[in-house]
Amino acid sequence: MKRIGVADTTFARVDMGGSAVDELKRTGTGFKVERYTVPGVKDLPVAAKKLIEERGCDIVIALGMPGPEQIDKMCAHEASTGLIQVQLMTSRHIIEVFVHEDEAKDAKQLAWLAERRAREHAVNAYDLLFRPERLEKNAGKGLRQGFKDAGPVG
Repeated sequence: MKRIGVADTTFARVDMGGSAVDELKRTGTGFKVERYTVPGVKDLPVAAKKLIEERGCDIVIALGMPGPEQIDKMCAHEASTGLIQVQLMTSRHIIEVFVHEDEAKDAKQLAWLAERRAREHAVNAYDLLFRPERLEKNAGKGLRQGFKDAGPVG
């Protein structure tokens, strides 16, 4: 049985991990979810590595919500670099799902965006494992997770 890891943080202001798990359960079967919650985004690379190496996950969704300050953006970049390193070390996909607090105009929109992006990326993770042809079919369509799709050029 396949395993999908969900790594999330207590720093996030929305339970993005809960949304991802819920969406995975709605999307399909044939897998087990392994959830690992850490304090902040810089802890996500180790969480993802542990999910892969210790819990046998085939793919990981790493969810975080960096704050709006410059230091938060720097921390998010460092976490992202760490997640890329873990992907290369393990040959496993890690779907990075960050929602920066300054992407939204208010708390209501932030909650909506975090839930929507978590859910849409949960489907992407499922598709990578079980329905890769869906991703191939959508190549070049300018799809976005969260806000409105950009659409293809031309």
